[in-house]
Amino acid sequence: MRILVVDDEETLCEALRFNLEAEGYEADVAHSSEEVLAMDISCYDLILLDIMMGEISGTQLARIIKSNPLTASIPVIFCTAKDSEDDMVNGLDTGADDYIVKPYSIRNVLARVRTVLRRTAAQPAAAVTAPDGTISFGGLVLRPSSKECTVNGEKVKLPRKEFEILARLLSDIGRVFSREELLNEIWPDEAVVLDRVIDVNINRIRSKIGDYGKHIITRSGYGYGFME
Repeated sequence: MRILVVDDEETLCEALRFNLEAEGYEADVAHSSEEVLAMDISCYDLILLDIMMGEISGTQLARIIKSNPLTASIPVIFCTAKDSEDDMVNGLDTGADDYIVKPYSIRNVLARVRTVLRRTAAQPAAAVTAPDGTISFGGLVLRPSSKECTVNGEKVKLPRKEFEILARLLSDIGRVFSREELLNEIWPDEAVVLDRVIDVNINRIRSKIGDYGKHIITRSGYGYGFME
């Protein structure tokens, strides 16, 4: 699990990072909303977010995160000194998953993190297509405009045909495509392409996309599909 800590108090950030890593998480830090907006945050499983920061507040950043289809499903926990009931209600209304008031104990933060991650992990991921055509399923992201595939923020090299097969499967999650359908769509101008070509490419895709490979299922006698 990867967690991003966002707070303009550097000492606090480092304390949280140290304790999160001691719990077995991967943790990164950012000290402003502007810094976060320059990052690819789609690879994170949770964001710990302060509210009172610079020109772009944590509340504004949370709204940006929740309005972007590629990051909307990332849980956000506010960690802030704003402690009124109205502050808490406003924070939760932005789509935040929890609200922790400073000063807090590290033990309390870790317990809240575990609870939120447990709750969100129990919910199956869903594929999301952004207006620019980018398709995401959890940390698996395909960007057709740049022909780029990333898994949890890491670039994965997919040749053209592998990229097109994966994009087609992700475009209609739950549907099983016959080998013939995939051959006709991916190799429309080829005179003779053996069904075996599909099997080889599917196996290569599975090996490259890590844990997401298990979502590509085989229906014997039918073909392949990407399942939640």
